[in-house]
Amino acid sequence: MSAQETGRRVEEVLDRLAALGRPEASEAAEELVRVLMEFYGAGLARIVALLSSAPGGSLDPLLGDEVAAGLLVLHDLHPEDTAARVDRALNAADAGALVVEEFDQTTGTLRLSAPAGGGCGCRSTADGTRERVEAALSCFAPEVVTVELAEAEAADAEPVLLQIGTRPAGTASAGVR
Repeated sequence: MSAQETGRRVEEVLDRLAALGRPEASEAAEELVRVLMEFYGAGLARIVALLSSAPGGSLDPLLGDEVAAGLLVLHDLHPEDTAARVDRALNAADAGALVVEEFDQTTGTLRLSAPAGGGCGCRSTADGTRERVEAALSCFAPEVVTVELAEAEAADAEPVLLQIGTRPAGTASAGVR
């Protein structure tokens, strides 16, 4: 289960408790969530400190795992900046040759593009890529709330016609006789 799915489930449970009309139960549930978050956050902070100080203390296995990375981000313990976590998400999503064009921190919009001629131009391929990228971003870089694929705009353009024909009589290409 991803961090995003877990967050949604917690919100649903808290909303159900609030709908019962018993404010004291709702407040107690919210306090319970806060206390558990603090406890798990402190535990994760210690795990990160212990792993990073151990011989060969690489955090790469944790940082590359969607669930562990999601927890580190949730508790503001992830040592990488947004750009590095977006790159991790693109790699995890097997996003091919997608390139980050821009990330607008104020709106949470990430603009991606594909090199010209990349992919088959099929809408279904672009949609599948978008879904994989959005799922990975929800774990690795939840500050990204919108993904724009420049490839989707290019897919609507007319395909370039490549004409193959014979050369006019009497011309030869260099080196070919």
